[in-house]
Amino acid sequence: MAFIFKAVAGITALLVLIATLLGSLLTVGGFLLGALKVLIIVVFVAVLAMILFSTIRSRSHRRRETNDF
Repeated sequence: MAFIFKAVAGITALLVLIATLLGSLLTVGGFLLGALKVLIIVVFVAVLAMILFSTIRSRSHRRRETNDF
């Protein structure tokens, strides 16, 4: 009878451990997905800033060329 209780306790402990590990895995996965979203936004803003900077710079160079003549 004691063997059955030990077996049930072991199986229960194993199931609780698996549930805990899956919960931790979901938490880490959620954090990584959030970090990926933030990274995508940062890259998008950086690309927009580079395009804006390039446009302003090219307009500035065109004004200087027209004023030189």
